[in-house]
Amino acid sequence: MNAFTYRDGSLHAENVPLADIAARFGTPCYVYSRAALTAAWRSFDAAFSGREHLVCYAVKANPSLGVLDVFARLGSGFDIVSGGELARVLAAGGDPRKVVFSGVGKTAADMRAALEAGILCFNVESAPELELLDRVAGGMGVVAPVSLRVNPDVDAKTHPYIATGLKENKFGVAYDDALAVYRRAATLPHLRIEGVDCHIGSQLTETDPFVAALERVLALVDALQRDGIAVHHLDLGGGLGIRYREETPPPVADYARALLAALGARPQKLLFEPGRLLTGNAGVLLSEILYLKLGSERNFAVVDAAMNDLMRPALYDAWHEVLPLRAGNAPVRDYDVVGPVCESGDFLARGRPLAVAAGDLVALASAGAYGMSMASNYNTRPRAAEVMVDGDRMHLIRERETVAQLIANERRLPD
Repeated sequence: MNAFTYRDGSLHAENVPLADIAARFGTPCYVYSRAALTAAWRSFDAAFSGREHLVCYAVKANPSLGVLDVFARLGSGFDIVSGGELARVLAAGGDPRKVVFSGVGKTAADMRAALEAGILCFNVESAPELELLDRVAGGMGVVAPVSLRVNPDVDAKTHPYIATGLKENKFGVAYDDALAVYRRAATLPHLRIEGVDCHIGSQLTETDPFVAALERVLALVDALQRDGIAVHHLDLGGGLGIRYREETPPPVADYARALLAALGARPQKLLFEPGRLLTGNAGVLLSEILYLKLGSERNFAVVDAAMNDLMRPALYDAWHEVLPLRAGNAPVRDYDVVGPVCESGDFLARGRPLAVAAGDLVALASAGAYGMSMASNYNTRPRAAEVMVDGDRMHLIRERETVAQLIANERRLPD
């Protein structure tokens, strides 16, 4: 669903004018739609309704407690990559028994916290991690449930920074090594093998790479079964893309049909780790135009949001649509939408035809994933406020930071 639409010339989030949110909470400000988050999660869940499965939202896409709360109330599982994300899931009311723990650099402290919480499974990404987890679990007198994240060496056909399933990537256990590592896991007394995990990248717009990766996983499952190693679930990761501009990702139903056809009658429970797909188009970033700078080569719309608020354009040259909150009477010009940060890479959009004036408000669309989660305090800029819209109500789910908070834990040198 598209929760952000124009009504009587004013851009709304569900039933709330975005200009009202900016007036109340200021800018920059992230705004999310509860209806859009709910619809996206339910659509994904329904696509696999004929199979035993669990949707584990990838917390890294947007870890705000208000967002996690929406998914926890729906009965979602969660995919985490740090002890901090585990703490967030628990604080938001998430069920630890529906949590899978991914990530290449888990510490012993991370492992202990997850074991104490009673998570569903560790997605182990290296042989040394497997050995450490066995020692940690043994020291606690418990058995750790594990899957290996297997790197199938499949080209996800996405941006190289968000491809994770090739030999050259840091993620997972190499496919050719996986059987030997599983055999080792089966000998360790404080581990219990539960499944196989595979994640090949993010913002994929075709189903073929998913199917190719699954076929390699199923061949591994067959080899494990010949060795007497049972596999109870298949974690097929996430990565299905969204439309930012001209992308044409397949509908979730088509993605599900392709995977289910490849799976056939295999009995394993299915786990999924969607992130961007659930939150990306459920959020926008509001910003005010501070100045217009007209030049002979380029025109700049200087806004109060910056690369520290929305890193994706600077990091990936990512495209976000720029939507004026109200129609303007100014002449249409091509503008680079830039922020106040002292970097030439501080741009949010380039070469956009806009009819705007100083003081106008704009929304950066499709900012619900990897927006606030990647925000920083570069240039000592406090991070933005976050607001959740629910019908005709707006809820502040994160207060805007203050400079006083940013420096509160710092100290001058003693005399």
